[in-house]
Amino acid sequence: MEQAITIGLDIAKHVFQVHGADAAGHVLFRKRVTRAKLIGFLATKAPCTVAMEACAGAHYWAREISKLGHRVRLIAPSYVKPFVKRQKNDAADAEAICEAAQRPSMRFVPVKTEEQQANGIVFRARDLLVRQRTQCVNALRGHLFEYGYIFPQGITHVATLVALVEDPRSSLPKNVPYRRMCASF
Repeated sequence: MEQAITIGLDIAKHVFQVHGADAAGHVLFRKRVTRAKLIGFLATKAPCTVAMEACAGAHYWAREISKLGHRVRLIAPSYVKPFVKRQKNDAADAEAICEAAQRPSMRFVPVKTEEQQANGIVFRARDLLVRQRTQCVNALRGHLFEYGYIFPQGITHVATLVALVEDPRSSLPKNVPYRRMCASF
């Protein structure tokens, strides 16, 4: 049996689709491999190019597969889509990934290190917290507008807004739950 030059790998949560092709693009194998058996399966293959879509989990798998001596290439999903020949399923995606990886003009996504991924998580988590804080402040401003109070936009005015809500002498109804909400600012 000939050696696979390119392996297209469609990753999923439990079952992965693997598509191997030779240098001419002829199909050598199509297999379903479970998560637990993937590294063992790829360890039996001679070093070659293993291509995957750059999606959730791809950077982890790229690092693990490269430890086996394979050259790992990540492709943006939008670059794989034109190569899907028939109905979209995991096996067809693996074949399309394999074919896309063999194109000489294909652009690839660099594999991230664990540190790069961790930094990305911190930035995304902070961005989410800032957006949620802004949403809460804007919601509170909008609700207070219903009672005739108008506050300028911006996080710098939150202290004034919170002071009004917490002031027991304000004309806000006493059963308004915003007093508890303001405790988080």
